[in-house]
Amino acid sequence: MAEQLVPLGEIVTTHGLDGWLKLNPFNADTTVLVAGRPVHLDLGAIHKTVELAADAKPFKKQFLIKLRGIDGIDEAQRWVGATLSVDEAALEPLDAGQYYHYQVIGFAVFHKDGTRIGTIVSLLSTAGGDILVVKEGEKEYLIPAVKEIVDKVDFDSQRVIVDPPQGLLDL
Repeated sequence: MAEQLVPLGEIVTTHGLDGWLKLNPFNADTTVLVAGRPVHLDLGAIHKTVELAADAKPFKKQFLIKLRGIDGIDEAQRWVGATLSVDEAALEPLDAGQYYHYQVIGFAVFHKDGTRIGTIVSLLSTAGGDILVVKEGEKEYLIPAVKEIVDKVDFDSQRVIVDPPQGLLDL
């Protein structure tokens, strides 16, 4: 069975003339973007595996990355818009009770009273913390992923139980 790929961010533009790229990371705290790490690039029907030629450099709210074999702006330009992923095994192990965002995408979300709220379609990382983006039909809910609201993340049943403050689901 093939290793699961975990998206780390999107390449948004080039940087300089030597083939560096700017990556908008999905997790600004990632530490896996190091020299020699194989990464996977997906751009529509084009898929390529390359190694990072250097450690990623923080740059504002992005990372500057250099890919082995991409040594000029023209070569780098063709990867703008690509999603950069790594093998799941490259991720740092987590402490008990922690999880990566990609692991809860698709989980059903229920109110503690048993009412179904919807399905997690994505997570947003904000300065104030992570937010679960939950959809049910045309309705979208933004639920802060904090211990005061999220009662339980059940990986066996792929469910998240929440106890939102009154009015949060009415927004």
